[in-house]
Parts: sequence; structure tokens; C-alpha cells
Amino acid sequence: MTTTTVDATPAETVVSLLAREIEEGSVVATGVASPLVILAIAVARATHAPGLTYLACVGSLDPALPELFPSSEDLRYLDGRSAEVSIADLFDHARRGRVDTVFFGAAEVDPAGRTNMTASGSLDKPRTKFPGVAGAATLRQWVKNPVLLVPRQSRRNLVPQVQVATTRDPSRPVRLISDLGTYELGGPHGARLLARHPWATVDGISERTGFEFAVPDALPVTSLPDARTVSAIRALDPRNLRDALVGG
Repeated sequence: MTTTTVDATPAETVVSLLAREIEEGSVVATGVASPLVILAIAVARATHAPGLTYLACVGSLDPALPELFPSSEDLRYLDGRSAEVSIADLFDHARRGRVDTVFFGAAEVDPAGRTNMTASGSLDKPRTKFPGVAGAATLRQWVKNPVLLVPRQSRRNLVPQVQVATTRDPSRPVRLISDLGTYELGGPHGARLLARHPWATVDGISERTGFEFAVPDALPVTSLPDARTVSAIRALDPRNLRDALVGG
């Protein structure tokens, strides 16, 4: 079977990449401040993974997700839920190996895959406080497929070493998806660029990356989403909130 790709914006391409991380029948959860990820989950459900199970941060199991709302804590994400789920329930399921995929944002990420969501400076003398950990330090190590997301890549957030290590998982490499490409971090060979997005060059990516990374001789270019995926993205985000969340 062949699929037809269409012209897609950078935001739509990133959303499609996030959606591809979600397999049919998997369990996926979101935390606060994650509207882009909620859109990806809704797209996955509408396309290749109708049987996914979604644990939403507002406390709902499998809400309807008719469209993307400006806040991931919008109480309309309670509509259509099959049950209520507490944060304690989420962590209990994750600790028992029942949560497959969680996407983690960060103010800083380094080549070892450590993230900083705590503060700039140090814990003793923080200059600026970030949103905080909210349990991500343990959750990242418990879920089967943690994925890091940096929708506006720069040398300020992809750094040689995080100022405060909020999360780390030295036992396995982790995938990082940005608005320029996809990396593998924390592997035995250090940071690697796995693919560049069609609008990005290796030189341009290097200029906006604060650490060194390996580049394969035949670097893949990210595939644009197919027409079905783009149609789902645009139907689920009629206010076009996605473009304000990626790049720029």
C-alpha cells in the first residue's frame, strides 16, 4: 500500500514524529504543560493507534480528545473519560511496568540525556526557577519508552552539561525530538544525530546545538507526514495552536 505525503509545516511534521512513537495498544501518559503531546496522542488515536490507552494529567482515563485546547489542564479533557485517574495511580502503573510512552520536556538537555527542569545556577543558589520535576525523575526510569521533546532547539537548551540534573537514566539511551532533527542521547557512543528534518541542514543544526554529536555518513531526512496524518492534525487543532509551539 502506498501513502501520499502532502506539504506539511514544521509543527505538523514534529507532531507526526511524536505520534509515531505511540504504538497501537500502548499506554501513554502526559504531565502538565504538554499541549503538543496531547495533539500527538489524539492524532495517533485517529490514525494508526485507535486502541491506545491515555492517562491524562487532569485525572481522566481515555478522554474524548475532540480537539486541542490551549491548556493541557483544561477541564474539557475530562469529557468522555471512562474513569478517573490520580497522579498516584499513574506512578503506581508506571512502577509496575504498565506505562509504555511518556514525553518529557526540559529547559536543558545534555549529550548524556540528562534533563534540567529545576533551575538555572545551582540548587543551593538558583538564579531562575523552572517549572519543576513533578515526579519525572522516577517516572522517566520506569516507563518503557521515554522520549525527550525540545520544540525550540537552541544552544541554551541543548547544552554540554545541565546545570541541575532533574532526570537521568544512565541504563539506556533516549530519543530526543526537536524542531530541527532527531537525536539519540546517552548511548555508548555519545550523542548521535539520527535524522534531520527537511528544512534543516547539518551545519544549521550544529549552530543550534551546544554539544558535539556524531553524524552518520548517510544521514536520513525525516519523512513528511502522509495526507491522512496531516488531515487529522488540522481537524484536531482547528485554531492552529501547533505553529506557536514549534520553532520560531
